[in-house]
Amino acid sequence: MRHNKKFNHLGRTHAHRKALLSNMASSLIVHKRIFTTVAKAKALRVYVEPLLTKAKDDSTHSRRVVFSLLQNKHAVTELFKEISQKIADRPGGYTRIIKTEQRLGDNASMCFIELVDYDPNMLKDSAKKTKTRRSRKKSIVAVASEVAETVPVSDEKDSTEVPTGETETVKP
Repeated sequence: MRHNKKFNHLGRTHAHRKALLSNMASSLIVHKRIFTTVAKAKALRVYVEPLLTKAKDDSTHSRRVVFSLLQNKHAVTELFKEISQKIADRPGGYTRIIKTEQRLGDNASMCFIELVDYDPNMLKDSAKKTKTRRSRKKSIVAVASEVAETVPVSDEKDSTEVPTGETETVKP
């Protein structure tokens, strides 16, 4: 019976599924974004997020545990040197799934799965959204400086003189 066993088997045997998730996790770590089906991406997120949490603690034991699951030394060094520095202050949620169109051949739901801290488009938006406090009331100093800039101060100007380009209207 499969009571309370809720993970997706992805239509594969245990060894095939383990190899698939290991290869996909290595690709995600090296390339920072991969294109796959939604079902595989959801299974990969469950597989890779504990590895990213384990990478925050750079010890020999955690490196060996991660290597036993990934079987790729380039991915392990990338994970512990570069990625762990960026995700050090993040409490979780290291990956993002962005759904795209259906696959043309079999109409499967496709998506991108990416590491959150490595998307340049999202980083630009977060850099723009700095929290500033705006008040409707202006300070007295700011108002005084604006008035001083807009009102010209000249003692030589005669009040009867008309500036060029303007016509004087005299009412009888």
